Amino acid sequence: MGEVRLDVVVRCTEIDVNAHVNNAKFIEYFEWGREEWYDRNGLTYDRLKHEGVATVTVNVNVNYRAECRQGELLSIVTAPERVGRTSFAFRQEIRKGDGVVAADASVTLVTIDTATRRPRPVPEALATALKG
Repeated sequence: MGEVRLDVVVRCTEIDVNAHVNNAKFIEYFEWGREEWYDRNGLTYDRLKHEGVATVTVNVNVNYRAECRQGELLSIVTAPERVGRTSFAFRQEIRKGDGVVAADASVTLVTIDTATRRPRPVPEALATALKG
């Protein structure tokens, strides 16, 4: 499955002193979007753990483009960007209800062996989903 969309509503606990979504919350929204992508592709945490693999975020490059406010409906859009031998990346956007992109990011992850905690090749099922 290529692109996955997750809709969320901005809650009062996500707002900072400037009356808009705090910048750190966008990072969490992006994480929610990636978890949704994994789940919809049948790559749950338990499945990956059973295979002895975990994915670790190693780089997040975010562009903040428009503020989001309490009560707004946001769509977190996640799509594979690239896959390498041990790493892969997602392209993500947070879109407001009117389609305006509030933030976008490129997020790079590395697959690690859960026993050795060292990088390992991207498992076949994950690589296939990323290429799909």
